[in-house]
Amino acid sequence: MSMMYQAYQNHMDLTAPWRTGAAATLNYLNLVPQGVSDKLFGRLAASLELISRSSLTYARPAYGIDRLLVGNQELEVTEEVTFATPFGSLLHFKKENAPEQPRLLLVAPMSGHFATLLRATVKTLLQDHDVYITDWHNPRDIPLHAGRFGLEDYTDHVITFLDKIGPRAHVVAICQPSVSALAAAAVMSEDNHPARPATLTLMAGPIDTRIQPTKVNEFAKSKPINWFEKNLINYVPVQCKGAFRKVYPGFVQLTAFVSMNLERHIKQHIELANHLAKGEKEKAEIIKTFYDEYFAVMDLPAEFYIETVRDVFQEHLLPQGKLMHRGRPVNPAAIRRMGLMTVEGEKDDICSIGQTLAAQDLCTGVRAYRKVHHMQAGVGHYGVFSGKRWNNEIYPLLRDFVHVNA
Repeated sequence: MSMMYQAYQNHMDLTAPWRTGAAATLNYLNLVPQGVSDKLFGRLAASLELISRSSLTYARPAYGIDRLLVGNQELEVTEEVTFATPFGSLLHFKKENAPEQPRLLLVAPMSGHFATLLRATVKTLLQDHDVYITDWHNPRDIPLHAGRFGLEDYTDHVITFLDKIGPRAHVVAICQPSVSALAAAAVMSEDNHPARPATLTLMAGPIDTRIQPTKVNEFAKSKPINWFEKNLINYVPVQCKGAFRKVYPGFVQLTAFVSMNLERHIKQHIELANHLAKGEKEKAEIIKTFYDEYFAVMDLPAEFYIETVRDVFQEHLLPQGKLMHRGRPVNPAAIRRMGLMTVEGEKDDICSIGQTLAAQDLCTGVRAYRKVHHMQAGVGHYGVFSGKRWNNEIYPLLRDFVHVNA
């Protein structure tokens, strides 16, 4: 097993004074009145900004949803942890004096970024729903004695969180956790669990990755599972609370993401430097805000990552009826009296058309009139749950689906 993570952390610790110094100098430069050698100070400020930002953060950014317009009334929003385990919190976005609305659990992916990546999704959903989210914790901050966290643990968390929310809640799973959300719904239905969801919405999720495989799918199948264990799994560095926990490090995942669109990211940082040098603060702020979120990375528990690659992307256990949960088969056909909605993006290069739709065929117990499928034209993966098309075209369909089945 590689010690790359430890070496990376040591390097970050050693170079931290340079970034701190650059940030401090930048604060002083910002006090210089405009018009005083703008060109010189602008270039210097741009250089210092890039130096101070040359690291990742492992702390969850804020959701920053403090107030929200519901109808014609502005309501205060507060975050409340309803329930927590060492690995995740059930976070409730509580609206003061809000009318009664359908309770909805947004199931966030564990994919190298925090659940705050769904901030815009939450904000839209909050207009018509009482929203909760699976707010996952960073494994590098979770002590070793808290135990393991695998694919079954993820599914258990979804079941437990729904139990805490109570009967007739609605589930919206984004991307990767669609498999666990479907498994949780199946197990709860088979057990006649009182808190089984009223609806299940799966958005751009890898239910059956044998259908039109993407580059991501092909990479997952290109190497044996022990290659992933040997080359991608590292120990959390000794400086961290989760020292010696096995993880797939966030910085390794981010490197892979960046390398897929390297030219675009280089271009963005050149533009950032140019905006700063010219004093175009608003344009610079847009780029900075995006990368503040993008460079906030979260490690993945090794067990969860390896089991997901093996069970979902290599062996396709769910669509073949072979996925197990705590020793029992996961049976999507057991889902009854529940609405099922699947959403896909036409240009999704991570989860292609048909992979999420496959859930409709697996859930044979759901009546046809309770099934909805939507393929959104003109959007890629992220466009399914954020941006204009999500707000104006996808969300109204989801909102109506939830309310009809409420």
